[in-house]
Amino acid sequence: MSKQSWKGSTLLNPEPPVLVSCGGLDKPNLITIGWTGTICTQPSMVSISVRPERYSHQLLCESGQFAINLPTEKLVRAIDWCGVKSGREVDKFAACGLHAAPGSVLTDCPVLEESPVNLECRITQRIPLGSHDLFLAEVVACDVDESLLDEKGKLCLDKANLIVYSHGEYLALGKKLGSFGYSVRKKKPAKRKKQ
Repeated sequence: MSKQSWKGSTLLNPEPPVLVSCGGLDKPNLITIGWTGTICTQPSMVSISVRPERYSHQLLCESGQFAINLPTEKLVRAIDWCGVKSGREVDKFAACGLHAAPGSVLTDCPVLEESPVNLECRITQRIPLGSHDLFLAEVVACDVDESLLDEKGKLCLDKANLIVYSHGEYLALGKKLGSFGYSVRKKKPAKRKKQ
């Protein structure tokens, strides 16, 4: 395999283009964030990176909270639109026909009703990095649409039709290639035919 060496860049792909809801319930805002991730299990923590000049940056600093709303195929147009428009000039919820609801724990933090999974987050730290500030946050609640649960109560995220963003394109998730630990799982012995 022949490779070229490029200068360092933000080429880590694909990424989840989440809709982050912030501000209060009286004037909620949405911002599309591609740079987000899980950073800790105990306590459950995530991060988002936001440019300081963004309208949402001020809202995050003032409120100390936000919700990460998982992206679905049905939300792809809103995800793109909310990533190129500013909440300073337009009510993104109204413009996209979306609805804000109070979080189950952070009741003054808006969550996106149309998203099947909302992670309610309380900011613990803001770290200026350069072009972006990194917000570290504890996930204090996860609101999950019951339609994503099987008969035993297990979460089936494949039912959500989640999407990813990769190098300028929104993509639907494809076929299952394996499951956690499949590479080391012992194979069950083949059943012998009865003679």
